[in-house]
Amino acid sequence: MRYLISVLFMISTSLHANTLLVFGDSLSAAYGIQPEEGWVALMEQRLDAEQYTLINASVSGETTDGGLTRLPALLERHQPDYVLLQLGANDALRGLPINRIRTNLTALVEMIQKNGAQVAIVGIRIPPNYGPQYTESFFNLYAEIADQFDLVRVPFLLENVALDWNLMQSDGLHPNAEAQPIILDNVWPYVESFLTVTE
Repeated sequence: MRYLISVLFMISTSLHANTLLVFGDSLSAAYGIQPEEGWVALMEQRLDAEQYTLINASVSGETTDGGLTRLPALLERHQPDYVLLQLGANDALRGLPINRIRTNLTALVEMIQKNGAQVAIVGIRIPPNYGPQYTESFFNLYAEIADQFDLVRVPFLLENVALDWNLMQSDGLHPNAEAQPIILDNVWPYVESFLTVTE
């Protein structure tokens, strides 16, 4: 009987789909477009559904402060194996101090790791009108945190998108539906590395 229970446990464990939680802001929440057009939904289609369950917990307008408030309940509810962390842009657009953003992102990473999940972090740039010192310090922050915690890092979510007005919505901040496959291509190699995906 004990042997049978052990075998059944091994089978159920092997059949368990790893959970990937995407925790971001409007850039991951398909702001201004249909949810199924967003890069996260497109990534879900590319993942092996038998191996991975994807949960998009991204919310438009989310900040790192808000993320710290929301994340504990999400971790408890979903018990993710992997978390793709994509926050900070709204903090920077509000001109919050870099050290405050750093502190919050660090706390988010530590919270996720304490819950037993692996973390990858997604870098982002903000418009240059915030001044070169602030914009570069903000962009470099993601590499610094990735180095500190030895994380997989997507260098720039909107690479080949942000400066192409044909790929942006009228606000100049959010990519349109046409841009979403490009964004996925920016993210996918790092997700593969992160998850060791078998296609």
